[in-house]
Amino acid sequence: MTGVPETGDRRLDGNAAGGVLREVFAVDPTTAVSTCAHCGRPAPLGEHLVYADAPALVVRCPGCMQVVLRCASDAAGLRLEMTGVRLLRMTPAEGAAG
Repeated sequence: MTGVPETGDRRLDGNAAGGVLREVFAVDPTTAVSTCAHCGRPAPLGEHLVYADAPALVVRCPGCMQVVLRCASDAAGLRLEMTGVRLLRMTPAEGAAG
């Protein structure tokens, strides 16, 4: 037993999340409010501290200085690690249906 309830006809593959995730990644990220997984402080990403002199962009919480996210890109693509984000909240883009 895996502990995962059977969902029957309700289960879809990951492509079903594409529309919602497209909205997430189409807004100005500096206005998105990130809640730190370490201290619980919510703050717009524009207020976070960024260290851009590493192999990856490192974003730290303005309250506790813990790493909130890392972003790296190269010829293989873009990688985004957000284990330090408890919640990322953003307002809908102008004109978006809600």
